Amino acid sequence: MLGNEHISIIGSGTMGHSIALSIGLAGLDVMVWGNNQDDLERGKRGFLEKLEVLHRYEVIDTQEAEQIKERVVFTDILEECVREATFIIEAIPETLELKQEWFQKLDHLCGPETILASNTSGLSPSDIALHTSHPERTVVTHFWNPGHLIPLVEIVRGKDTSDRTVERALDLLKKMNKKPIVVQKEILGAIGNRLQYALFREAQYILEQGAASMEDIDAAVQYSIGRRLSVTGPFLSADMGGLDVFESISSYLFPDLSAGQTSLTAMKNCVEAGRYGQKNGAGFYEWTPSFSKKMNEERERELIEWLKKDLNER
Repeated sequence: MLGNEHISIIGSGTMGHSIALSIGLAGLDVMVWGNNQDDLERGKRGFLEKLEVLHRYEVIDTQEAEQIKERVVFTDILEECVREATFIIEAIPETLELKQEWFQKLDHLCGPETILASNTSGLSPSDIALHTSHPERTVVTHFWNPGHLIPLVEIVRGKDTSDRTVERALDLLKKMNKKPIVVQKEILGAIGNRLQYALFREAQYILEQGAASMEDIDAAVQYSIGRRLSVTGPFLSADMGGLDVFESISSYLFPDLSAGQTSLTAMKNCVEAGRYGQKNGAGFYEWTPSFSKKMNEERERELIEWLKKDLNER
């Protein structure tokens, strides 16, 4: 099947309802399953709040907002959600056993042609599909948070994932106006998280060496490589900078970079002190209500400007 997929999402949390909004924004219908009425209400509220922001920033007009509301249906009846589904995106908590249980359940409920896609950010697609009878139709489609604003989706093949499954995932994601990439073999963390955590490890290392403050380290990324990498990735940047230059710098810089195999002290100290970040008011930074609101709005505003640019390029 490479026509119009009947899309369902398992999980109405932050990623589930954000992905649903992205689907609705592309003019497609989707049904979202939530575990209970409380979960559904939270999911609906999150969906409507994000929709209102898109309307406020004039990504969509009033009529389009109403049409999106009609396209996205929430339910707590699993059979209703998956009965006609041809493409299911699982967006439940990041626990292997839980995902295996759900994939086994969906494997029994759905026909062999239904694609089962996991939104996992790093778990193995082969492990997730371990107890299914049709592992060839399982795949990872990793959306980045916020799911309705970040265009990249990593498609990760399991060892049994068929070419047809990847083709259908690519087809659907392109219809959703996403920028899908294919990870051709299972690799822990796929691509984006490996790059992100390599940068994060080095940022912590620089902080622990006393070379710079965390504010200046953040600024170094925001106002230099962060801006450039949004236009040219690492290989394009190297080509444009000159491979002879990059090779020369690599020869003396690589040996001095952090090669730590565990979390560094700065983050361990925060976690041990119960400082988990924005979600509980303190992490590396102090997340007062006003600072939290400011950062949410700044990130949202910048990502929406990128979304407008992406939509104009369609």
